[in-house]
Amino acid sequence: MNVAIFGGSFDPIHVGHVDVVERALKMLDIDMLFIIPTYLNPFKDSFFAPPFLRLKWCEKVFKNYKNVKILDIEISKNRKVTTYETVLELKKIYDISKIYLIVGADNLQTLNKWFQYEELLKMVKVVVANRKGYNCENNFLILDSDIDISSSFLREHFDIRYIPDSIKQIVEKFYKTRVFMENRVKKIVALLEEKKAEEVAFFDLRGKDYFVDFVVVATTLADKHGFALLNYLKDNLRKEESFLHVDESDDWVVVDMGDILIHLMSQKYREKYNLEDFLESIGKKK
Repeated sequence: MNVAIFGGSFDPIHVGHVDVVERALKMLDIDMLFIIPTYLNPFKDSFFAPPFLRLKWCEKVFKNYKNVKILDIEISKNRKVTTYETVLELKKIYDISKIYLIVGADNLQTLNKWFQYEELLKMVKVVVANRKGYNCENNFLILDSDIDISSSFLREHFDIRYIPDSIKQIVEKFYKTRVFMENRVKKIVALLEEKKAEEVAFFDLRGKDYFVDFVVVATTLADKHGFALLNYLKDNLRKEESFLHVDESDDWVVVDMGDILIHLMSQKYREKYNLEDFLESIGKKK
């Protein structure tokens, strides 16, 4: 059978993606179109929405589309997966005669950097999902889209109008919750820096096997500086945050806010216990 592969982060999925799928179904000689969300783009080091959620969004959006199938063969591996690897796996699973690989026009500049690029081109026929602002000079098939939108733009400037109707509410709720959470952490960081804490960093541990979503680490300057920082946080956050538990000592103050944990450490203790290495091994430092 003839198939098309449409992979990507879909972070978030938007009406531009839907337009590409609908055009591909009309224009390409295919029996099936596979939509394959990535666990993590091989050229990136983080994602916005977790993989399992992006997979569910795709399933919900395309559940009534004939000849469209959502595959979890990349997400299920819990690691970065190259398109070359995915194509080889699909050829083992299905009796495939021809493969069309749909890529966004924004990927053309790095296409030659894809793993086993030359071998990949021998196995697939590239189809470019083009949009305004991109000039496709290669000898690839073109799917021109009238919808000029990208996931990266939506992550920075969320606009509900570009989200498919079937998932508008759940995507908006996720986005608002995530942004609200990040703004809370950024405010804590700003307050610590105002009060002269040094080397302030925070770690995003959402979706990881850890008991809080964020950890903030800062270095104190003197024996009583940790206590001063704690009191400054309480004075400025008393109306909006819950200080569930606090452990205090001259060298290390730990503040538990339920979903945020704050470590205020002397330089000696920060070097001795090196929390950064542990936290970076399970999360993203910011």
